[in-house]
Formats: sequence, C-alpha cells, structure tokens
Amino acid sequence: MKNLFRSVALVAVIFLGTQYVSAQQKIGHINADEIFQMTAEFKTANEQLRTLNDAKTKELQGMYEVFQQKQTEANEKLRNRSEANKSTVDAELQTAGQELQTMEQRIQEVQRVAQEDLQKKQQELLTPIQTKVMNAINAVAKDKGFAYVLDTSNGNVIYFQGGEDISADVKTKLGIAANATPATPAVAPATR
Repeated sequence: MKNLFRSVALVAVIFLGTQYVSAQQKIGHINADEIFQMTAEFKTANEQLRTLNDAKTKELQGMYEVFQQKQTEANEKLRNRSEANKSTVDAELQTAGQELQTMEQRIQEVQRVAQEDLQKKQQELLTPIQTKVMNAINAVAKDKGFAYVLDTSNGNVIYFQGGEDISADVKTKLGIAANATPATPAVAPATR
C-alpha cells in the first residue's frame, strides 16, 4: 500500500513537473519570407534573375516577331492568289506552313528551356540564402531559449498573440538594417 502511494505521488510529481515545464516553453514568431527578401544576397540574386528573365523574354519576343512576319507574308500571298498563279502560290504556302509549324515548335522549345534555365538559376542562387536565413533563425531561437518559432509568412498561422517576434534579432544577425524593405522577387519563387 505504501509503495502504491509512493508510485501515485511520484506520477503526480512527474505530471505536474511536466505541466510546469510545458507552461514555461517560449514561443516566437517571424515572417521568414520578408527577412529572406531583405537580405543583400537576395537583392543581388534577384537582379541576376531579373536580367536573365529579361534576356530570355527578349529572345522569345524576337522569335515571335519573325513568326508573325512570316505568317503575315503567307496571308498576303493567299490574298493575292489567282487562277494564273494558283499552283505556284499553293506550293509556296505549303512550304510557308511547314516553316511556320517548325518555327512554332522551336519557339515552344526555347520557351520550355528558358523556364527550366530560370528555375535552375533560381534554385542555385536562392538555396544558399534560404539556408543562411534558416541558420540565423535557428541561432536566435536557441540563444533566446525558444521552444518553437512560428513562420507567419506561409499563412499556416491563423492567429497569434503574444509570443515574441524575433525578426529584429534575425535581421541583426544577418546584418540587415532595421528599416530595410523586402525586394520584390524578379520571377515567381520556386518551391521553398
């Protein structure tokens, strides 16, 4: 009986101790995307991505303009077709149609490759920055004794009140000015 009482008392002490420790856990929050976009590295990478995106867009626009010009020429030939030149114009239109189809396929291929290149470059440039930001968040959370840090940027936190916003500490750790504003991404972010 005495052992049973000791066991119950021990379980109660453990339970209450666990509840006390749980109640003491600190919870913080941060907008990680905003911090990410404030880093100098992101702004540099963003400019590189914008330049690459602009170059790919310009290349595709040039190809599309040539395609439209050839299409206009083919339409003009079709309008000027008569019985006298029908067989010659029909042969030219058939050749032009094949050429236009080949050009369209080439444009689609260049567009696909451009998209892949942009995604690959985005991954190459942004992954190290993401790692750096996450390391800074983890270091600040550890230094300040947080058990949990919630990321308010991904929309999963519906409501938070209280807790401690560790954004300023992470900005300081990353060397970001307190009044810095996030850069607007040059291209849609890849999955992070």
